Amino acid sequence: MKISSAVRSELAPTGKLRVGLNYGNFLLVSDASKGDAPRGIAPDLAHELARRLEVPLEFVGFDTAGKLAEAVKAGAWDVAFLGAEPQRANEIAFTAAYLEIPATYLVPGGSAIRTVAEVDREGVRIAVAAKSAYDLYLSRNLKHAKLVRAEGIDGSYDLFVAQKLEALSGLKPRLVSDAERLPGSRLLDGQFTAIQQAVGTPKGRDAAAGYLREFAEDVKASGWVAQAIARNAVRGVSVAPQAVA
Repeated sequence: MKISSAVRSELAPTGKLRVGLNYGNFLLVSDASKGDAPRGIAPDLAHELARRLEVPLEFVGFDTAGKLAEAVKAGAWDVAFLGAEPQRANEIAFTAAYLEIPATYLVPGGSAIRTVAEVDREGVRIAVAAKSAYDLYLSRNLKHAKLVRAEGIDGSYDLFVAQKLEALSGLKPRLVSDAERLPGSRLLDGQFTAIQQAVGTPKGRDAAAGYLREFAEDVKASGWVAQAIARNAVRGVSVAPQAVA
């Protein structure tokens, strides 16, 4: 892919590629909380992007996806790896997804809820990590159940347990581990959505957005994303389909 001066100046206006990461998503980023350089699928992609642009890389970390998305307003990053949601697309130009993560529910022991569809009923309270991609999705789509928000993924689990809520929403790979530490709880089969993990840049940087769209398709088609998933031993995620031309 040819890299024009406009692409390089829009992606690295400070001379560095400032990449925003959600340190709260353990499927995409690891080790960051320990003070080490972040590792994982998203950091690997960032390194590859910086290598192709031939610019230094600088990570800008946030502990939730909501804070990462909000930081676009302050110009805190030039590229970010996060879920592509319509509410975020007002200020962020997204590529097509490079990775999909299924989202479903965990219910407590003794729950009468058996399917994902049965969750959206009057009287059902769902714990959710505030401003996560699945919070934004559920906010648009739930008709009857009530969302009860907490700060971060750990916070939503703690809230679910402490307040004895009817369901915990989350990324399926994380809920699998939550189920193991909560005796009697059950993971519901299927999913209510698949989170579309994409690459974004601030709106208005058209050359940058165009290049990132090509980058996302190339790393999928070449097997690069699949290799990153295997290299980081991440389970429960899949390479997103190629975007329809």
